[in-house]
Amino acid sequence: MTSRSTTSRSGLALRLLLAAGGSLLCLLAHAGPPAVPPDPFPAGVESDFVLNDFRFADGEAMPRLRLHYRTFGTPRRDAQGRVRNAVLLLHGTGGSGTQFLRPEFSGELFVPGGVLDARRYYLILPDGIGHGRSARPSEGMHAHFPHYTYADMVEAQYRLLTEGLKVDHLRLVLGTSMGGMHAWIWGERHADFMDALMPLACLPAQISGRNRIWRRLIIDAIQHDPAWAGGEYTRQPPSLATAAEMLMFMASSAQIRQQKLPTIAQADAAIDETIRQAGEDLDANDLLYQFDASRDYDPGPALESIRARLLAINTADDLINPPELGILEREIRRVPRGSFVLLKAGPETRGHGSHTVARLWKAYLEQFLEEDAGR
Repeated sequence: MTSRSTTSRSGLALRLLLAAGGSLLCLLAHAGPPAVPPDPFPAGVESDFVLNDFRFADGEAMPRLRLHYRTFGTPRRDAQGRVRNAVLLLHGTGGSGTQFLRPEFSGELFVPGGVLDARRYYLILPDGIGHGRSARPSEGMHAHFPHYTYADMVEAQYRLLTEGLKVDHLRLVLGTSMGGMHAWIWGERHADFMDALMPLACLPAQISGRNRIWRRLIIDAIQHDPAWAGGEYTRQPPSLATAAEMLMFMASSAQIRQQKLPTIAQADAAIDETIRQAGEDLDANDLLYQFDASRDYDPGPALESIRARLLAINTADDLINPPELGILEREIRRVPRGSFVLLKAGPETRGHGSHTVARLWKAYLEQFLEEDAGR
């Protein structure tokens, strides 16, 4: 074990999420062009997989649960028929697998010669339950949709791999924000299924303190809004504006906010635009479920059970996972083959949204995979 420290529904909603690093937690964290696969880039496959008779942790069930996914590359098997080159990429809260198709991510990693060259690896990008084009409350069940948790999301991912894609082993699980939290769960629940884990922009501890406060603010604002109508609204409730403002507040770093919004007029204009877009393109039930799903997250008690090599990466200007708490530094000591990197804040970091800017940390991923392959 080592530790290291270093210096929607509509197309508009999708562009908003992508421009923010791929998840609602990065809403408007930074501006950027629409996501397009870089050229050259191997052709991918996009499809749905239906999980029959899916049982949720709280006892609820769905006879047919749809998971949407994308894959790039081809699975390669060893002499025993076991897949050896599969990489699972897990997105953040409110996002989808498309967050990884931005040039600053796929253009750095998936291209020929990249650390996750799609000619070499079989890349799997699922949309989590309640996200992207997977089954979600806004499709018709509204507040009657099963109240899924992170554990349910990981179990659905596992079934997609094993039953749908016939993948019996992963070279790497890499997740950002919520997806990073899923990576910790993967390491504990399926300890022998992967060689390596790389959680970014998250902590291996239950949601508490300020992190729980701002999430509860979003949840309570929606549920206590009379216009929410128990989830049966016909128009998006006004509380969605409060949620959007809270997301905008937590998404980025103070430095970037000041650079991009140096006057009160510019700040107010950006806030108003965020609220406008949220009202048009987000769904209150989907958002409520997405944030409530973290209620069961707590990998802390079982960290010693993680057998895969693990590299956790956080950024010093991440308001959601502030380094001054010392949680990652303390808990990583309990992971048998764990290490961490804390990226220093600087002109290139984007607060919480740094997790999708691969150039900031791809050298660590490359070294991590090389070291793991040599063991």
